[in-house]
Amino acid sequence: MNYRLSLLDQSPINDGQTAAQALEATLTFAQKAEALGYHRLWVSEHHDTARLAGSSPEVLIAWLLARTSRLRIGSGGVMLQHYSPYKVAENFHLLASLAPDRVDIGIGKAPGGLPLSTKALRGHTPADSAPGFPAQLQQLTHYLTHLDDHLAGTEARALPRPPVSPQRFLLGASPESARLAASLGWNFVFAGFINTSEQVMTESVLAFHEYSAGQGHALVSLAVLAAETRERAEALVAEQHNFRVTVGDRHVTVGTREQAEAFVQQAGAKHYQIEQQKLSVLHGTPGDIHQQLRDIQRRLCVNEFVIHTPLTDAAVRLKSIELLAGQH
Repeated sequence: MNYRLSLLDQSPINDGQTAAQALEATLTFAQKAEALGYHRLWVSEHHDTARLAGSSPEVLIAWLLARTSRLRIGSGGVMLQHYSPYKVAENFHLLASLAPDRVDIGIGKAPGGLPLSTKALRGHTPADSAPGFPAQLQQLTHYLTHLDDHLAGTEARALPRPPVSPQRFLLGASPESARLAASLGWNFVFAGFINTSEQVMTESVLAFHEYSAGQGHALVSLAVLAAETRERAEALVAEQHNFRVTVGDRHVTVGTREQAEAFVQQAGAKHYQIEQQKLSVLHGTPGDIHQQLRDIQRRLCVNEFVIHTPLTDAAVRLKSIELLAGQH
């Protein structure tokens, strides 16, 4: 097969688990992924939730790098709106110096939490005074690429200078994000487990190919579950749901109705809509899944998929990636 498989893990906290146990499961997941030949593993950023343990991807990346030896490790992603682009560049240059040619920086623009945690992350900075996301990403690009000695004393450099720069990925779910990635020389990852529209995926990936002029790579991230039989896979995903909250022209997708109601309360919204949505998960036997990945690969010229298995049971997630690797 002429495509790579990589993974996204969100450190889900299963019923009866502690956050420490969930993070230990992520380490086991990473070590198994390395043994199975997966190309990279990314970890996510979520705030103030009892369901997901990964609030600081940079810290978790460092721990995973120290406990693996070949697997690329990165963020899927750092939510740039909350942070100084300079500090983000420093963090990833330090990580790339600790583990040369193994570090990815993935950037997203979602809040990664509900309104109270978003406000807390911004500290004393008013939300309306922050630069827009494209400007922040442009600043980050500058700090990731401008490290020359002749700049010393004239502008801040995000040191240390790593032996190999981290690979850069913009996570997005629209053609606009794809064009932004291409314009700044970033690779692009379509977040298909967030926006499940096949049409939008097609438009976004093709837009990246057009605007990048063959420079950089487009990846697709999908929710995937493999099982020994189609019936087993169907049973595992049947009860999985998300909840989409609409407040004015804002949309947010959360994992439980309680989170949806908390978002509405924290946002102070009087007019809103909460919709339960069945999770769109590519599921079936490994052969079923690889057939669909091959179809996407041929249609969109995508040479790498980032697989996310949105179930909390660590054993089920491990079994799924074992089955997929066995057929790859």
